[in-house]
Amino acid sequence: MVKRFIQYILTEKRYSLHTVEAYKRDMAQFELFLKREYEMEDVLTVDDAIVRSYIIYLKDNGMESRSVNRKISTLRSFYSYCLREKKISVTPLAGIKSLKQPSELANFVPEHDIEKLQFDKCDSFAEIRDELVFEILYQTGMRQAELRSLKDEDVDGKDKVIKVHGKRNKDRIVPIGEGLLKVIERYKIIRNEKFPLRYDTVLIVDDKGRSVTPKFVYTLVHNILKNITTVEQKSPHVLRHTFATHLLNRGADIRAIQKLLGHSSLSSTQIYTHNTIDKLKDVYKKAHPFGDK
Repeated sequence: MVKRFIQYILTEKRYSLHTVEAYKRDMAQFELFLKREYEMEDVLTVDDAIVRSYIIYLKDNGMESRSVNRKISTLRSFYSYCLREKKISVTPLAGIKSLKQPSELANFVPEHDIEKLQFDKCDSFAEIRDELVFEILYQTGMRQAELRSLKDEDVDGKDKVIKVHGKRNKDRIVPIGEGLLKVIERYKIIRNEKFPLRYDTVLIVDDKGRSVTPKFVYTLVHNILKNITTVEQKSPHVLRHTFATHLLNRGADIRAIQKLLGHSSLSSTQIYTHNTIDKLKDVYKKAHPFGDK
């Protein structure tokens, strides 16, 4: 039944391969738990007590509430599917609630750190490619998976926009500046000279002309950020946070940022409304009658 469910979310729900792999891992872990703790082979005979014991097991092994909630969400989706397929009469997740988790501020790179970047002397293919990856992530706020799926035709130089293929195959249009467009065009010229017989149509390729991996993008971004900032997290997703935070700090409307990020819910975007204390002090001084007294 698990295999049918995975096939369902892949072909009918059209989830991304990254998401499908996460679902497969979650279900495999749950099945392993059932075998070890209950000697159960059939996931369809699970009740709510077993699900609760699984949640306790995950927490006892040090898993954070956010990660536990994702696994609960996977199980909820699976058993809802089983319910629709009439393989069970009631879902064991009916009375299960997500764990409470502390609200987290989005980690971001301050503007003064971003200004330290110097890509002026980039000449080699790898240097220009690395600059482009960083600039696309920072200037568009797209996810690293969305970056890896970009194709040449997704970049519209005339209208200065990029078509981004988001989660659940939801496309969105993100504007880009003249500077980024020039970097893209320069990169494509050098890439095509280096790999004239490419079979892959993706925009970003590695040093052998192949599609880049998540690890490749992570390492690239991490190596650049470690030279300019002291923020703890130095991942591609931090650049997404940075994109949104810098827009907010400069007065952008949060609903516009929601559309640029491809968030289906405004609540997902609102984690960026944290603003630094220095920014809040600056707003207070400028806006309040007694702010500068």
